Amino acid sequence: MKKKLLGEERRSLLLQWLKTAETPLTGSDLADRANVSRQVIVQDISLLKAKDEPIVATSEGYIYLTSTQEQGLFQEVIVCQHTPEETMEELFIMVDHGVTVKDVRIEHPVYGDLSALVRVSNRMEVEQFLRKLKVTNAPLLSQLTDGLHLHTVEADAKEKITSACLALKERGFLIEA
Repeated sequence: MKKKLLGEERRSLLLQWLKTAETPLTGSDLADRANVSRQVIVQDISLLKAKDEPIVATSEGYIYLTSTQEQGLFQEVIVCQHTPEETMEELFIMVDHGVTVKDVRIEHPVYGDLSALVRVSNRMEVEQFLRKLKVTNAPLLSQLTDGLHLHTVEADAKEKITSACLALKERGFLIEA
């Protein structure tokens, strides 16, 4: 029988596991490792975030953002508009140009800025992201704004972002300021 990890010891191990993970860790996986419920993990993650630990929840699980992940990358915010059916094409255009789509944001008339992590950098991740949307029957944020949305994108070369933006513009997805 596995020992149930308690309080600070558990949160310390959660940080260690997240910092050393090469892929996102699900709440269920962390709960199994710590021998506690998934809800306890959700609460622990909230406590760690309150202590300014850079943990983010993605559609694939929790990740710990480290400064080394951000070094040497170019970042830009772009504005796009398209139908929900064109989402896969939009994301494929970006990842095919070597661009990672970090998030999606909209400006809601009541709630203000709403954002969600996307974190896709290849076709397989795009397909997994869209499959999860379909399985959960979750709407895209952009459906609240007639398809208008922003993405934070990043790449290891500015030229990759530029070429992705040109392809998005040719397709009619990019809105230029």
